Amino acid sequence: MQCHRTSPRWSLLPRTAVVMLEGEVRHIWPQRLNFAKFMFLWIRYYTLALLVFDVVQIHVFALPGVTSDNLYVAMDSIIRVVGAISLWSVEIIMQLRIYALFNCSKRIAITNCILFLGSIAGFLYILVHNAQRRRAVISSAITLPLPGCPSIHSGIEWAQWVPATIYEGILFGYALHKTIKSHAARLRNGVHIPLHTLLLRDNLLYFFSITCILVFNNLMVVGVTHIPWFSYGPFHAAVGILTTCMILNVRKAANRTSFVSGAERDILVITRDLPFPDTIPDTI
Repeated sequence: MQCHRTSPRWSLLPRTAVVMLEGEVRHIWPQRLNFAKFMFLWIRYYTLALLVFDVVQIHVFALPGVTSDNLYVAMDSIIRVVGAISLWSVEIIMQLRIYALFNCSKRIAITNCILFLGSIAGFLYILVHNAQRRRAVISSAITLPLPGCPSIHSGIEWAQWVPATIYEGILFGYALHKTIKSHAARLRNGVHIPLHTLLLRDNLLYFFSITCILVFNNLMVVGVTHIPWFSYGPFHAAVGILTTCMILNVRKAANRTSFVSGAERDILVITRDLPFPDTIPDTI
């Protein structure tokens, strides 16, 4: 379990929240309640709640006499589950984007759904396996006069996020394949698209970024980076912010604008390239 006396600094979060709020009010709030709007609001505000939970948990657990053996073991699993809920929500959105990019292919949708359920099953198996052995693993360290919880990785804990990382890598592969194929077709027709538009239109940047975040998370868990563990908070924040930015980008593209780093830039949008067809404005 990862509990420390100091928490990460969230200097970027206030600015990001304010910048995104403008886009949220303009492009999300006017929509009637639908699945896309619900998922945006869920991911955005669940991420904020999760960050509050991370910070409170870190500081409260550092107080003498607050924690116990049972609480250590229980919170170790709870922290991972609440983080997994955030990641699974994000991956649902990613699946739907792939579904849209591949012209609502049922074969792609079914394949991704099976892989998604498989990644959840893998996560839960590893979680239960580690939880059953957690008490014995930390028994020697729990009596030491240290603040917080023992930060000990053992057994197959290193594999906790591997299923989700593999699945996210597959989704990124889908997005990359679609982008290369569509861009090659446009080049043959003499159509040139700016790089930033190319990366944002098919959401390739977001797929790639989230994949990199998960890979980095796994490398930190196994100690390859030699960076001291600083809790899951930064990972929760990054994944949530990237996904809500992606949804805003898609929503703005449907309105003939593009969302780039919090700023609006008018771009020429070909109707067939819109993430949301004009005839289905409220679906992902």
